[in-house]
Amino acid sequence: MQKTPKRRAPRSEYTSQSQLSFTGFETPFYNGLGPSNRWVVPSPQIPWDVLVNLFNKRNPPKNTGRPSLNPRVLIGTVIIKHMLNLDDRETVAQITENMYVQYFLGYSSYIKRPPFDASLFVDIRKHLGKELVAEMNDKIHEFSKAGTVKKKIKPPKGPSSGPRST
Repeated sequence: MQKTPKRRAPRSEYTSQSQLSFTGFETPFYNGLGPSNRWVVPSPQIPWDVLVNLFNKRNPPKNTGRPSLNPRVLIGTVIIKHMLNLDDRETVAQITENMYVQYFLGYSSYIKRPPFDASLFVDIRKHLGKELVAEMNDKIHEFSKAGTVKKKIKPPKGPSSGPRST
């Protein structure tokens, strides 16, 4: 009986903590986002425009004072908080640290600073309220049902499936 060699992780040189260079640390950001990530997949499946319109009907934007936060960020933050079962501070930390979560919230690029202070969750909960959250849940459910129906009734691919010219 032949003995198989053990597979071991490649040995890397030890680097003292005092010698670690932050600027030399490589990141995978140049590769772009993975299309199968758990935050990339559902992002286009959520009817963001409908949810933002519902939010804006109940909370119209004000012309005076400090500009309000982007409604998609507020709504998406609540979704993230509940999907991951996080407290307010940890939710803000996850958004700050995770480029996939920022993509889910509609950011066009990664930002290093928090979108807002965790203490604003009190105001976010007031602005959303139970009725609005229930209505948004209904819209997401309707949208997901319509999406599954559309997927089932796809026209066959081929030369006759395109628009006809007259």
